[in-house]
Amino acid sequence: MFTDEERRAVCGALFLFFSISVIMIDMLNLIRKLIPKKIFQALQPVYHFVLSFLAAFIYRFPSRNLIVIGVTGTAGKTSTVYLIAKMLEKAGYKTGFTSTAVIADGRREWLNDKKMTMPGRMFIQKSLRRMIKNKCRYAIIETTSEGIKQFRHRFINYDLVVFTGLYPEHLESHGGYERYKEAKGKLFAHLKNCSTKYLNEQKKICHPKSALEKLNFIRLTKTIIVNGDDGEAGYFLNFWSETKMVYSLNSTINLETFRKNLPSEALVKDFSFVYGREVTTGRHGTAITIDQQKINLALLGEFNAVNALAAYAVGLSQKINPEKIKVGLETVKSLAGKLEIIEAGQNFMAIVDYSFEPRALEKLYQIVKLIPCQRIIHLLGSTGGGRDQARRPLLGKIAGENADLVIVTNEDPYDENPEVIIEQVAEGAEDVGKKLNENLFKINDRREAIKKALSLAKEDDLVLFTGKGTERYICIANGQKIPWDEREEVRRAIVDKMGVDKG
Repeated sequence: MFTDEERRAVCGALFLFFSISVIMIDMLNLIRKLIPKKIFQALQPVYHFVLSFLAAFIYRFPSRNLIVIGVTGTAGKTSTVYLIAKMLEKAGYKTGFTSTAVIADGRREWLNDKKMTMPGRMFIQKSLRRMIKNKCRYAIIETTSEGIKQFRHRFINYDLVVFTGLYPEHLESHGGYERYKEAKGKLFAHLKNCSTKYLNEQKKICHPKSALEKLNFIRLTKTIIVNGDDGEAGYFLNFWSETKMVYSLNSTINLETFRKNLPSEALVKDFSFVYGREVTTGRHGTAITIDQQKINLALLGEFNAVNALAAYAVGLSQKINPEKIKVGLETVKSLAGKLEIIEAGQNFMAIVDYSFEPRALEKLYQIVKLIPCQRIIHLLGSTGGGRDQARRPLLGKIAGENADLVIVTNEDPYDENPEVIIEQVAEGAEDVGKKLNENLFKINDRREAIKKALSLAKEDDLVLFTGKGTERYICIANGQKIPWDEREEVRRAIVDKMGVDKG
């Protein structure tokens, strides 16, 4: 036991360490602003690494006291995070999470207003500490390649990592597809450096002090879960782990397909396969059979069946009863900003969706075409900041091929000229036959563009708004942010349109 004097000394030392850490962070941020950009770019790895350590230190390395699940991939991350969280909660385990759309700390949920899929280090570490305070057992972190590149994953003690799939995205930022893939791979490599955790029967993290005491607890194995239908599945399975799981809709592949190519370091005895089959989709939801259980999702699209399959695999890895997994997945009725229907009493359908890159937009149209409608009116744009400029005409092309009317507008131009971005997207629509001011419109102001899209809507039409989802800002030049809520803007414009029509 400490004496009062020793206790005061320890508290004083901790306070001093925390104060020094905060000062160091302020100094690092000041140095970043003062030194030339080229020099800072060379020092970036050190800068990001130190910040990650200081953030974890200030909040006392909270991930050591949570079961931490990392979810990464090009698409499906946000939905998978949410499905896993709701499945774990329904199984009786309080869960916190960070994702593109929603953040939760075990007590409340709110929309992500950080304009970052994977928030900054201080926010993540603070959130993990808050989750502990709120008695969470699990923390789920949507982990991005950009976040990994900036060491935001470091000093987070992951226990399980999930790979949802990979295709070209953020290539200009990473310098090519291979580097993009390798950035994702660093999360899996990091798993080997994460310390072992021990649980009691209620899945609370315990810290046994001796080898003998460890026998009283459940050892949590480090686990990799991979989408076996993705072409890069083998790459991510090649990393070290104690347990591996593959989920797939393809009944022709099996464990041996992957096991034979694994290096000795990646071989494990605990290697299992989770099959999904009999996927059916309709306008009211999606069904999938897993382990002889038919799961009826209230979510649209086959890709949500795949996301649910990933969540199911996570549930099995955590020894959760399959019936509880099924119930948890079926309780999810919608995903914020993901095929979210905006209803304000109108006689046409309005949908807001986050999809902002070509592959996601193609998948979105697979679902949209299941919904009976007279015409499709699509409002879209593309982000600036030098990000993946090659995708802009592709987005326009997809909209032009699938929608009857296309409105191209501003999204997040950052320091780029928004009119140039709009022109590049519109070119793709024109290339497939859309004609300006007939069935193609270019409107810089997004609010006015929404009004235009809705003014064109007639009974039984479907109006699609993509690119923003639940994002809370439009990012413009010089780091400025305009507060924004796409769903509220659409709802307000629908109400205004109905008032005009009735008048």
